[in-house]
Amino acid sequence: MSKAATDNPAGSIASAPVAIEAAGVVPRAKPSSYPALFAARMAGREKRVLGDLFGLRNFGVNLTRLAPGAASSLRHRHTKQDEFIFVLDGEPTLITDAGKESLHPGMCAGFPAGGAAHHLLNETSADVIYLEIGDRTPGDSADYPDDDLRAELGPGGQWLYTHKDGSPW
Repeated sequence: MSKAATDNPAGSIASAPVAIEAAGVVPRAKPSSYPALFAARMAGREKRVLGDLFGLRNFGVNLTRLAPGAASSLRHRHTKQDEFIFVLDGEPTLITDAGKESLHPGMCAGFPAGGAAHHLLNETSADVIYLEIGDRTPGDSADYPDDDLRAELGPGGQWLYTHKDGSPW
């Protein structure tokens, strides 16, 4: 992998690589931006942030690995952002408002803004690998129907978390 692929966290176009080996990208250092109580539930999730390496600004792309027992996120829905996943390896369980569905390699799922709350669980004994793609619409927020949590996308693209009543975490 080129030096630019490892030293380009801000997505500088001038130093962006043309192509990389996705599995060789160093996983994101911080496993989760959730408050500590919820972040612990993301144990076993590993994200390789790919889109930023190329200077992509309108959408993000992550190569994500879920170890056995791991979750992709808390079950959530966005108000403005669309999301898409494509399963590369393993058999994750997709949990939505409609229930559970087993996925396998080659399957994909999309989640339009304001649609069904969703997340993936790895309920198998093998790793799950998938691509996740989401847009970066300003002013987005997220609702977590199973947890006392709300998120607002703040300036600079950082998530700001509160309880559902608006009090800070």
